[in-house]
Amino acid sequence: MSPHSTSTHAPDPTAGEPGKTSGETREGPAETRTRRTTFASQNDIEDTILHPGTVRINVQGAFITDDEPVTPRSEGEEYEHDPRDIRLPNHTAVVSHIAVDIGGSLAKLVYFSREHNGTSVGGRLNFLKFETEKIDTCIGFMHKLQNDQQQLNGSKPEELCIMATGGGAFKYYDRIREALGVEVIREDEMECLIIGLDFFITEIPNEVFTYSEEQPMTFVPIPPQPSSIYPYLLVNIGSGVSMIKVSGPRQYERIGGTSLGGGTLWGLLSLLTGARNFDDMLKLAEKGDNSTVDLLVGDIYGTAYNKIGLKSTHIASSFGKVYKAKRAAEREAEDGCNGDGKHHDEDELVQGSSELPHTPAKFRSEDISRSLLYAVSNNIGQIAYLHAEKHGLPRIYFGGSFIGGHSQTMNTLSYAIRFWSKGTKQAYFLRHEGYLGAVGAFLKRQPRNWGRRSSFEDTRPSLH
Repeated sequence: MSPHSTSTHAPDPTAGEPGKTSGETREGPAETRTRRTTFASQNDIEDTILHPGTVRINVQGAFITDDEPVTPRSEGEEYEHDPRDIRLPNHTAVVSHIAVDIGGSLAKLVYFSREHNGTSVGGRLNFLKFETEKIDTCIGFMHKLQNDQQQLNGSKPEELCIMATGGGAFKYYDRIREALGVEVIREDEMECLIIGLDFFITEIPNEVFTYSEEQPMTFVPIPPQPSSIYPYLLVNIGSGVSMIKVSGPRQYERIGGTSLGGGTLWGLLSLLTGARNFDDMLKLAEKGDNSTVDLLVGDIYGTAYNKIGLKSTHIASSFGKVYKAKRAAEREAEDGCNGDGKHHDEDELVQGSSELPHTPAKFRSEDISRSLLYAVSNNIGQIAYLHAEKHGLPRIYFGGSFIGGHSQTMNTLSYAIRFWSKGTKQAYFLRHEGYLGAVGAFLKRQPRNWGRRSSFEDTRPSLH
């Protein structure tokens, strides 16, 4: 039985203005801030260009923007710029590298750029994604960034370094290096995921949140002590699903997973609907009614099964109504086409045909999309709970491009965790859930502990 019950979906959780967290202060809009004097000497800047690993990204005052993306885009280019860039108002040092996480379905790109407003200091982390099958578009965009390095960051094109992770970091290594003529450093995928997630949890306000239909987006404060976040379970949902137990900084173990992930949903809906991309599939699911496709508890019992805690709207069998409805439509079509009651024998069928000519049962693409989304999400949620329970992990973080800020997906995963744990465990989500690996690879170019606010309390002169 699936724990998910059908209901109307909640408002889009990606809306809303980032606010302040306890102990954090935030500057006003960039237009009203005056330019600060930077204390980085020319020698400091030259040193960071020649030795990028010495750059320390200043996250003090960081916040998520809600403005329009500033990424330059040429007409006809196929990529998506996430509208939630991260402003780093106090970072002034040169950053001469970009990071890319190339998965089986999507390539995620992260890079730093200066603010275009001449009255603002600092800059921002930009987030973009490309379909992996169009990797040349991604490489072309990186080439454009390379040409614009001087303007974006103050470094020269030949000084660019590519930090790459994911399976595509190996598959497309030669192609990237030959196209850009720069150093490409490959990093371990799992380690990058953990580094990226730790950074978001401990350093970026209004990044982590819980989700329910009653409270679509409840932000989780930054923990006072970074070490208090461990242990936890990361459920990374990309083309497939990996479940990673994290015991401490860079201390992790893959404890399970499933091949039924985003690639499963994408592949099956490509066969069953006319949707051309993943976003279209999610939009279809928003408009769907899975009760026309799924067999519900109420369809079997006529009511709820309260003794074991199942509502009448709980899913008893995903796609459970399809076979019966389809066969009924076929019989009706046969009877209509053959008034004399004749039925075709097997040897009368056209070679290669799987069924008699008929008017098939009408299953809307929207209903199919919603049913399959629930099926995949419920399966992931239950497996995640079982791993968390087995290993004694109190917190479960969901990451990966499969989620995409989609309300139904988050509600299904969150509901599944609450249902199976009887309310003892909570699902946590991130506003940049698809960029954990890319951000982790970006941070790998920095010294250990680069992003901690305490890392600036040392004897070296400040770069802001």
